[in-house]
Amino acid sequence: MKNTILSALAVVAAIAATPASAADLYRGPALAAAPFNVYNWNGAYVGVNLGYQWGTVTNWGASPNGLMGGGQIGYNWQNGWFVFGLEADIQGSAANDTFAADKFSNPWFGTVRGRAGYAMNNVLFYLTGGLAYGGLQAQLGTVSESQTHLGWTIGGGVEVGLTPNWSAKAEYLYVRLDDRGYVLTGLNNGLESNVFRLGVNYRF
Repeated sequence: MKNTILSALAVVAAIAATPASAADLYRGPALAAAPFNVYNWNGAYVGVNLGYQWGTVTNWGASPNGLMGGGQIGYNWQNGWFVFGLEADIQGSAANDTFAADKFSNPWFGTVRGRAGYAMNNVLFYLTGGLAYGGLQAQLGTVSESQTHLGWTIGGGVEVGLTPNWSAKAEYLYVRLDDRGYVLTGLNNGLESNVFRLGVNYRF
């Protein structure tokens, strides 16, 4: 799992290379003499995202994978080069898999996270972590069983200011929904997921 997380964070870092060059273009000649930190990250924002989820059901062989997407809302506080914030999101997911006649799916999940980052003008690199929650469903034939799980999440990303109000981001999250007992499997099952998503935010 550690290798998966490191690989995903490496992808995020690689994506950041292009926006970093874009930051120079964003400043332009007119801003060449301006203070280094000219982009304002302060304030409330809302946005949408789309990505892919790779999951593993704990104590079982199912690996629910699939597209996912949803929306987020948050608030940033900026102090010089440093940006701190809170963000909450809710996601719908098509991740599912069948193992030993049981089908497991993760139709929805969400997070409530803190964010801490370093701003290079209109490019923000950040780490994030906090609470995760979501639904996990087991199905055997026409019989199904659903549980709501709590857990935790950690990850990181890069966000690029495109205009004073609009920004785009690439983000990786590791999401752990803790185990609960399932009658259909006779075991305690939960979900470990790797999530990579792209999104846009509008700041007020």
